[in-house]
Amino acid sequence: MSNGSPTMRSKSSFHFAAGLGSGVLSAVLLQPIDLLKTRVQQGGRAGIGSGVAGLSSGLGSISPGRHTLSAAIAELRASSTHLIPALWRGALPSALRTGFGSAIYFSSLNAIRQNVARARLPVLTDTASLAATGSSSSSLPKLSNTGNLAAGAVARSLAGFVLMPLTVLKVRYESSMYAYTSLAGAARDMARTEGLRGFFAGFGATAIRDAPYAGLYVLFYEQSKRRLSALYDGTTSSSDGTATEIAPSQAMGVSRAASINFASGVVSGVVCSIISNPFDAVKTRIQLQPGAYRNLVQAGRRLVAEEGFRALWDGLALRMSRKALSSALAWTVYEELIRRAEVTWSDRTAQRSL
Repeated sequence: MSNGSPTMRSKSSFHFAAGLGSGVLSAVLLQPIDLLKTRVQQGGRAGIGSGVAGLSSGLGSISPGRHTLSAAIAELRASSTHLIPALWRGALPSALRTGFGSAIYFSSLNAIRQNVARARLPVLTDTASLAATGSSSSSLPKLSNTGNLAAGAVARSLAGFVLMPLTVLKVRYESSMYAYTSLAGAARDMARTEGLRGFFAGFGATAIRDAPYAGLYVLFYEQSKRRLSALYDGTTSSSDGTATEIAPSQAMGVSRAASINFASGVVSGVVCSIISNPFDAVKTRIQLQPGAYRNLVQAGRRLVAEEGFRALWDGLALRMSRKALSSALAWTVYEELIRRAEVTWSDRTAQRSL
């Protein structure tokens, strides 16, 4: 277990690479869900006709009426001869954003957790877990609930700010309200019509959505892992019938650790998606229609006034499915890569000490 000690400290570059790989994998696999979520949340605004018109005019006409999942799928069928490739529209910006976002997030989160664990701050560090020798599904530093909440929020805010331009490009590329044919073309159009500010449209709503989401996610994720790992306490019976403590790396196999991490990721993703969905709905409107939805407060009020409180939960099922699966997949892959790296680095350190 890595608790911040110099001999077991994970290399920052590997955390970056592991985060990048896990982020790209989850983004590509789950892009159809993300695209449909964007189409539903653009919502009450674009019907099938506006989607077709948007392909030729560059900006779909706005028509009243709620945008449902079935309408979004019908719109894709009407605007493309092949539905399956259309579902992966925007996969490149999504993979870039999620991949590098995950890389920055995981490497920043690891740096924060390592430094906090080494400092042994009483409020932020889980001293009981640091001293424990039982089995665990993770080799990452253990923090208190407050520490996990703060670390997740800070790391996600940093990653969100750095990747904000790609986030805006991704949302517009996925929407039927714009007919961008390339990322370069979309960037040029935004720079010409909106300037630098356009690339950071919706950052307030994004930060308010992502910081609590990430903080709560890490908190629930670590708590879920702890409770599930406690069911497998890392003890075994010896020949004389007494319980014998075994090493954590031996106590929990790869499949069991991955199952615990994935299950914890799904549960945490579902809970946090429900809590943060209103901010996601508002963020999407700001990024798609910055002229009509200027900031978080005004956009939220207008959305509720025109479409009711229900509009704040548009795309919840799709977002909940995607976030639960993508977060669980990304964390499971990331944790397993780090676990393997920790074992390799530990063995090399032991060999050098001989």
